[in-house]
Amino acid sequence: MLRAMFVPAVTAAAPRGRLYVVTGQALCVVRDERGPAIPVGPVGEADAAWLVIGMLGAEACFARALAVDEPPPPGTEPVPLRQLFGALPDDDFGIASRALGLTAWDHDHRHCGRCGGETVRSAHERVRTCTRCGHGAYPRLSPAVIGLVERDGCALLARNARVALGFHSCLAGFVEVGESLEEALAREVEEEAGVAITDIRYFGSQPWPLTGSLMIGFTARWAGGELRPDPTEIVDAGWFRADALPPVPPPFSIARALIDDFVRRHA
Repeated sequence: MLRAMFVPAVTAAAPRGRLYVVTGQALCVVRDERGPAIPVGPVGEADAAWLVIGMLGAEACFARALAVDEPPPPGTEPVPLRQLFGALPDDDFGIASRALGLTAWDHDHRHCGRCGGETVRSAHERVRTCTRCGHGAYPRLSPAVIGLVERDGCALLARNARVALGFHSCLAGFVEVGESLEEALAREVEEEAGVAITDIRYFGSQPWPLTGSLMIGFTARWAGGELRPDPTEIVDAGWFRADALPPVPPPFSIARALIDDFVRRHA
């Protein structure tokens, strides 16, 4: 059976729709014996607060952010989006990621950042335009790099000091103004672990809605230096063989994809 294709859009007309309701970093889902699911039903006249995300086959996809203290829709419960990673179908998680980022953009740019005037959505493209000065505010992503560094058949993995996660992962960080992606990765690895890297090669990418970023993954080789983890960033770091890994991130993340690729190459 072919899966429906998602097509981004700013307007949609369909008899049935999917509503992705977000509150903070959580998504409101229906729970049954099969697991979490997105509410789907007939579409009447869409509320002005609904934001069109696109079309999934014949179904329109809408997003809405709950107001402060507003209860979730009847029959749903809010679940942190991070916990739904791998629990929702890939299509739904990807659209939910868009919903999280686009509702934040839609809320944060209700007023112009230049003159303070009110803005309105465009019916033709993803932009909010100021009614006073005409300035357009488009959704923005923050590029971030993540890399798996190898040395003598071992991978450099570390545990983040700022996030209470019980696993080791690849080193990552945001790209600064004026940097290339490769320069950003080399800087982050040196700052967080104290080692130099070389042979930086592109691996893949993944949108990451929890920080409004696009994660760009690389592989690299150790070029010098001994581990000196920055205690403000790293709780623990080490070089790990493929058959002796610590707990690692869950599937479907680009960090896990990098680690799984390392394991395949060294198994």
